[in-house]
Amino acid sequence: MRCVIARFSFDLIKSEVLASMKGIAPEPVTGESVIIGRRTYPVKQVGEKLTRQDRRDFSAGEVTRAMRRLGFTCRPAPGLVPAPAPALTGLQAAAALLGTPAPV
Repeated sequence: MRCVIARFSFDLIKSEVLASMKGIAPEPVTGESVIIGRRTYPVKQVGEKLTRQDRRDFSAGEVTRAMRRLGFTCRPAPGLVPAPAPALTGLQAAAALLGTPAPV
């Protein structure tokens, strides 16, 4: 699969990604992550290994998109998952859909 990371085009194949990450110890995950095999790697670590570029040259989003397209499971950064909305009663939900009246 062809993808663009940091303005450079790469042809990535899932089996080659698996082979290149084999034997690489995952760093502690603090941001977005990708599951390769049975290990969870930071997206930036995977991007650095695959592209041979400095981590500052590409965004986590570029690598995440490429990994998702290849079929890997990607997870958002801890704490970036939106909190569940509080449960509304039927009346409150209807009022929220109708909005507030405009001032006269």
